Amino acid sequence: MDQNGGSWAYIGSFTSGGGHGITVAAVDPASGALTPVGAIDVLADPSWLALDRGTGVLYAVSEAESGEVAAFRAEGPELAPLGRPVAVGGSGPTHLSVAGRRLLTANYGSGSVSGLTLDADGRIAGPAVVLAHQGSGPDPDRQEGPHAHQVLPDPSGRWVLTTDLGTDSVRVCAFDGEGGALRVHGEVGLRAGSGPRHLAFHPDGTVAYVLHELEPQVTVCRWDAASGWLEPLSEVPVDGDGGPRGVRACPSVPAVSADGRFLRAAVRGLDALVTLSLEDGAEKPRFVGSVGCGGSWPRDLVADPSGRRLYVANEWSGNVTWFDVDPLDGRPRQGGSVEVPAAACVVFS
Repeated sequence: MDQNGGSWAYIGSFTSGGGHGITVAAVDPASGALTPVGAIDVLADPSWLALDRGTGVLYAVSEAESGEVAAFRAEGPELAPLGRPVAVGGSGPTHLSVAGRRLLTANYGSGSVSGLTLDADGRIAGPAVVLAHQGSGPDPDRQEGPHAHQVLPDPSGRWVLTTDLGTDSVRVCAFDGEGGALRVHGEVGLRAGSGPRHLAFHPDGTVAYVLHELEPQVTVCRWDAASGWLEPLSEVPVDGDGGPRGVRACPSVPAVSADGRFLRAAVRGLDALVTLSLEDGAEKPRFVGSVGCGGSWPRDLVADPSGRRLYVANEWSGNVTWFDVDPLDGRPRQGGSVEVPAAACVVFS
């Protein structure tokens, strides 16, 4: 919190696209407006961030050929590096998450998932332990091999799920020993050529929504934490009426509201923020509408801690937009925008 009762936002960006690294912005508690107050540029292409609220440490990937992760002590507007960046043993890490005393990365370029241990103060301890994915898909340009895109602990904390755009599958992994190593418990195949990118869990922990990049759809899955099994149930389109002719819809990130009433998705190409109602049941998403994302190529979508607003990082237009969410119908209405070149990810303190 800042002195006026607001919080802080940390915005990752592509330095190779003109971004400033990690931008720190003050969040106005009344309007949700973001005001950048500084930036730290010590890591190439910090495209994904994760904040460990227990330790107050912010983690960032470096989405480069020689992938790395870095840790920062986050104290309001100040980000203090905790040691030097650590290699992940893979290329092009696009996502990371904290699982207890472990830091996990999904390495898109090399098609692998890495695990590193965390010290008590949140510092990253190497070397990384790497789990390589195997396989390919029917799209010769995007699926010539595995492309791990996300690695995410399930709500129970027992399992880790990894989405792979290149193999059209989701792997369920278990921790192997006390270090960062993972072992595959099971692999669930999805529609060939669909390119699963990210998934999100319903708050009740029994349903997962897998959003696909190569086809504008979400696969609704039943999740059994007791057995560690993901069961695909149905596919629901997320492109509404299909959008303008000749424009390819490329969904990026799903987000489920904290009350479990809505599933939302950012859709690149269409440059839209799509809302699906879950009021017919968590397993029955129903399209209710879409609005413009307020920019171009929405790469990330996240709710603020209150759940009253949504924030979209628009990579190509270089801005972050915020939306007030109607408490009744759940539809977002744009409230404002701030310039952040090559914006890729937003997290809140």
